[in-house]
Order: sequence, then structure tokens, then C-alpha cells
Amino acid sequence: MSRNKAHCEGKEPILENVLSNLRYAKIVRHIPDKAKVLDLGCGYNAGFLSKIAGRNRECFGMDISVNKELVLENVTLIEHDLNKKFPLESESFDIVTSLANLEHLENPNFALSEIFRVLKPGGILLLTTPSVYAKPVLEFLSYKMRLISENEIRDHKNYFCKTSLVKLGKEVGFSKIKHEYFQFFMNNSVKAMK
Repeated sequence: MSRNKAHCEGKEPILENVLSNLRYAKIVRHIPDKAKVLDLGCGYNAGFLSKIAGRNRECFGMDISVNKELVLENVTLIEHDLNKKFPLESESFDIVTSLANLEHLENPNFALSEIFRVLKPGGILLLTTPSVYAKPVLEFLSYKMRLISENEIRDHKNYFCKTSLVKLGKEVGFSKIKHEYFQFFMNNSVKAMK
């Protein structure tokens, strides 16, 4: 679905930006200076990349629709469907981030294999995605309370637990996978090394 703004880039229900900022804080501390970073599902205006692009980082963002007129220093945006082979060279990124993105993809296994392919040896995947425990809570907060985006929740195709994420990571070849739940078991955080 093409759009001219991403989730959390416009007037959103009250909890959206709070939850988004908590995800960012969870991830940003793992991104070293001078890293070449790819953010999958970066959003139309590359909100996360605009926050981390300093410190000599070379940043790339990829999403189904991106703002081609947006100019951010050290940021390149690529319009691409993440369900298809990434138009990127193998072994070219130090860090790949995927924040609240995997649950929207039709084939998360394929996306993870593409992430593995584009990471350099020793490269790191930093991923957040809602847990299976979050599904009824998110549906209640969106459909009944209108505190989070109903469109985003309706677009969720998958929910994950520690076992399923570790299994997917190992299947595509990640050697070290660290998982933790956060936000009262509502979210998964994964740090996986190639």
C-alpha cells in the first residue's frame, strides 16, 4: 500500500509516538559511530534515520513509499517493496534495523534472508516486533479505545514469540541471537549477528 506519510509521521492517536520513541531508545544504543546502516520500513520521511544520521554514519532507508524530495545529510532513501529481493549488494551493511516492521510483511522468512544477505560478516540485525501476547491488547487499544492506529493494527500479518524469532533467525543463518521482551512482554527485541 503506497502512502505519502508513514505510521507516526502525522496526527496519530495519543500512544503512537510514545511507543515509537520507546522502540527507538531500545535500539539506538546498539548503533556504533561510523556504521553503514540500513533501516527497513523507514517510513515516508525516514524518522528514525533523521535521528541517527550524525556521527559519521552512512544511512539508507527502504520502504514501499519514500519522500523522494526529502534531503537529509548522509541519508539515502530507496522506494521498494520489502517482500521482494532488496536492490542492494550482498555484504554491504554493518547494521540493519527493522523497527515494528516484520509484522507487516507477507513473508518474514524471505525478508530475514535478504537482511542476512546484505549484512557484512559480523554485521548486526536490530529488530523489534510485537509479541503474540500483544495481539489482543493492540486490538483493544486500537479498535475499542482508539489510542493507537487501527489501520496499522489491521495491517499486521504476523505476531512473534521468542521461539519463533530465534528459529527464523537460525534458519537464515544468524549465528548469535539475543532476544528479550520489553514493554511488559508486548514487544520483542532481537539483536542477531551474522
